[in-house]
Amino acid sequence: MGRKILFITTDQQRYDSLGCNGGRIARTPVADSLAAAGINYHCAYNQNTVCMPARSTMITGQYVRTHGVFANGVPLPADAPSVAAWLHDRAGYRTALIGKAHFEPMFDPSGRWPENRMGHERSHGPHRGFDWMELAMHGPMAYFHYSNWLRENYPAEVGGFVTMLSGAAGGDSGAPEVAYNPIPREHYHTDWIADRTIAYLNTLSSNDDWFVWMSFPDPHHPWDPPASEARRINWRDLDLPPGHPGSREKIEKILAQKPRHWLDWYQGRFRNEEGGAWNFVPCRMTHDQVREVNALVHVKNELIDEACGRVLATVAARGWDADTDVFFTTDHGELQGDFGLLFKGPYHVDALMRVPLIWRPAPSAKMSAAEISEPVGHLDLAPTFCAIAGAPIPDWMQGSALPTAGGSPRVRAITEWDSQFAQLGMHLRSIYRDGFVCTVYEPSTRNVGFDLSFGYQALGVKGPLPDIRYDGTEGELYDLREDPLQWRNLWNDAGHARLKSDLIADLYANLPPARAPQLTVDAPA
Repeated sequence: MGRKILFITTDQQRYDSLGCNGGRIARTPVADSLAAAGINYHCAYNQNTVCMPARSTMITGQYVRTHGVFANGVPLPADAPSVAAWLHDRAGYRTALIGKAHFEPMFDPSGRWPENRMGHERSHGPHRGFDWMELAMHGPMAYFHYSNWLRENYPAEVGGFVTMLSGAAGGDSGAPEVAYNPIPREHYHTDWIADRTIAYLNTLSSNDDWFVWMSFPDPHHPWDPPASEARRINWRDLDLPPGHPGSREKIEKILAQKPRHWLDWYQGRFRNEEGGAWNFVPCRMTHDQVREVNALVHVKNELIDEACGRVLATVAARGWDADTDVFFTTDHGELQGDFGLLFKGPYHVDALMRVPLIWRPAPSAKMSAAEISEPVGHLDLAPTFCAIAGAPIPDWMQGSALPTAGGSPRVRAITEWDSQFAQLGMHLRSIYRDGFVCTVYEPSTRNVGFDLSFGYQALGVKGPLPDIRYDGTEGELYDLREDPLQWRNLWNDAGHARLKSDLIADLYANLPPARAPQLTVDAPA
């Protein structure tokens, strides 16, 4: 009998949301205890700031340009490598994914992809190396297993959820995609995922080695947690988050230093279709709306933490704790009021790129607790799982096993962005190194991805299509040691010209070749 692996992911959770990472509002004792007993990576970066590319990196251990899922709406190929399949085939692990997968587009009414057919077909896999899948998304959308369960057992509770990407005003302040959901807590998808993970674990024999990916859709918008829990944090008691400049005048002054789509989004000339509600205009958002969104995000994070505690209690009750490695991370962050903005998108700042990453090694491995400041990435997770399982790390994985002590030779992390809509055509490449984040804006394209005009027609959107064009000379450079909020763009600062050139050369020297031919965008998200 070897070591087991519980891999916990959330969706759109900030690094600073956890107490162990400086969070002071949400109570996260379970995650904090994992960090205290294990290894907390303080400079963990994703390889893309939206769901599907980031999750595809987790399962393959590859850079985005290698696995090819460069944006939401690009399905991970059916023959893509999978760490779950590798652990199953090479190390005899039982494998399961419970919750949000999202390696395939979720807006798929015809069921083109297996993730979207499984619930409708009453199937649980196998798929992508997982023996068992029970899938959930953001509320009771489509035919995922959670959606079917809620509709069949508690149909009156379906209407309490907000439609994702609707931008619908709600709550006390009229904030976008906010609601106090009358659903009982035990029927909400966070507790459902914990319940189903516990049920799966209880199907395993004591001697099984297992890899279980427990994947929560929260704290991603819409912000509609159970009303019975949502008032545990009073939004009226909250200050604006530290990254919020405090006034429209100061927001606009900061955003004017950045490439054009930052200020244009804030003022309503640019729609951030790739990262949030198409009808959201940030400058119209009130301070109270920022506070209410933040309060509900913190509540969601507390509910996740409590759900994790229940699952870990089951692991302990089964006698597995001493031999179970536990990981906790997310796919990307959330602006959550930083710069006066919400949601995510083509904005390469720490709010979206830097992620919580905790590894509590199995106590039987006798590893010391550690706080690690060297940069690591999502592509390092799959090789680490292999090392735990005693399986060889395959050549197709591009990361390496996570360091277990400070002082490792790691120096950089790389994050990319490529638009899924032809009219947007943005291509961002970022490197974190030596306390700096440097982002190159490659020349814009107009021939890759969906024609956004069809989407505008379907939604009844009036007004011109986006016309942001970058010629390759634009960019961003931040000194996180002096400017952790990333309010001062040093890209055109003469005193940093040599450093900028060095970082750009380092970035491109370490990017693998782009996949050829490029995969296509097959669905909107």
